[in-house]
Amino acid sequence: MTIVEQVAALVDEHYVFPAVGPRISAVLRRRLDEGAYAGLEPEALATRVTTDLQSVNGDRHTRLVFHADELPADHGDDAADAVRRGALAARWAGGVTRAELLEGNVAVVALAPILFPPAAAGESVGAAMTWARRSSALILDLRRCLGGDPRTVTLVCGYLVGDERVHVNSLRDRHGDLTQFWTSPALPGRRFGPERPVAVLTGADTFSSAEELAYDLQQLGRAEVIGERTPGGAHNRRAFRVHPHLEATISVSAAVNPVTGTNWEGVGVVPDVEVPAADALDVAHRRLRVAP
Repeated sequence: MTIVEQVAALVDEHYVFPAVGPRISAVLRRRLDEGAYAGLEPEALATRVTTDLQSVNGDRHTRLVFHADELPADHGDDAADAVRRGALAARWAGGVTRAELLEGNVAVVALAPILFPPAAAGESVGAAMTWARRSSALILDLRRCLGGDPRTVTLVCGYLVGDERVHVNSLRDRHGDLTQFWTSPALPGRRFGPERPVAVLTGADTFSSAEELAYDLQQLGRAEVIGERTPGGAHNRRAFRVHPHLEATISVSAAVNPVTGTNWEGVGVVPDVEVPAADALDVAHRRLRVAP
């Protein structure tokens, strides 16, 4: 079976929308028959297949990704990937890349490059939020956050609400089954709480679960989103190794926000205050700081 045939079969088996999956795989098979992929090296093949995968409905989570370094044989295995993700989180301080107090008693906490799983991120996120509660307002900077674990979205939201459980999101799979995400009364460290103002910064690189965090807090009425409209990736995906240097990622579930009943797929998170991402921090700071 060729690489393209493998990807088409994975779409047929796993794609979140059963009525759409066959239309996507049909594009790949037609293009394969036309010779569109003949003779392409892995990197060029990844680019062309991704274009065709996204030609039906623009799903940015469904891709063929080239990796210059060889993928491990167990890439896509949940347990093995969790170990590798944990090692990466250790090098990135659990994904908390900035914790700083600005003039006017405004705290900034930046999360990047991704939202690591709670097992790897919980201690760092808890420490940052416990520290931030001393401030009068919080800026949560997601401008360089590329996505990550939806459970960590729920974890972060938990620090910004009260002790009650709050339903922040659900994921619906191809069979129509829902997985709900609720905040927990018990968290590492102490809450920032539900009263003080919060701003979330977004940009063109804010994607996937990082978009979810901005969207969920916006729809809960808990934060003002400041920055640029995000790319619009609201699906959860699985990864499959189809070649030593190629990874197929397939959308397997779609977000369903409990407030709106929909999500940000294709349209992005629309900021409450739309400014260039480079200016978002200054704008948020001016809006939140306490006068001396």
